[in-house]
Amino acid sequence: MKCYVYKSLRKADTYIFLANKDDFSKIPSKLLALFGTPKFALEFELTEDKTLAIADAKLVISGIENQGYYLQMPPQNNIPA
Repeated sequence: MKCYVYKSLRKADTYIFLANKDDFSKIPSKLLALFGTPKFALEFELTEDKTLAIADAKLVISGIENQGYYLQMPPQNNIPA
């Protein structure tokens, strides 16, 4: 599947993955408001065996197929309090 990735200018290390370029119609308006104006970052061919920096490719594909997008948030720091 062709995949288009957009970064948030408001939230560091936050990305939205889409199957169709510039098609934000499936993203809830409240999420898009928090995300801010999406900035195009990259386009690539996404397969289940593709190695991604943070997310699991199968989860990304599932998210795109089931809800129309996949939201990647920054990893949580496991720092003891």
